[in-house]
Amino acid sequence: MLGPVLIEQSARRSIKRLHKMYGAPALAAAAQLPALSAALDQHAAAVRDILEFGVDPDHGTPPVVLLTAYARGLLDQARETAPAPLGPEDSPPGPPGVPVDTAGWSEADWMVLRLAAVCVCAAPHLT
Repeated sequence: MLGPVLIEQSARRSIKRLHKMYGAPALAAAAQLPALSAALDQHAAAVRDILEFGVDPDHGTPPVVLLTAYARGLLDQARETAPAPLGPEDSPPGPPGVPVDTAGWSEADWMVLRLAAVCVCAAPHLT
């Protein structure tokens, strides 16, 4: 039964990395931007609905694994639909598309907000 344990550990590592990139910065910015806080709440509610209504309750898969799989799907979609990469001199610091300051978070796109919301939903399952 080591397989499921390794899958869950891998999911926890992945979601913790995503939380550092998306979740924590979004929450910090949301503390200063009520509109961002509301948008994150709406995205988090949608993510919870996906898990509640889109997954068989008898599946037995830990929520952190489901959330990580959803986040990976979002990242795959983002890679498929991303515009041509910028040159190194034009690239902002950090992961592509992730705002680097509070003002940037006020203009974050759907994908970035959804990834941040996945991290918010996963946080209770990481302790």
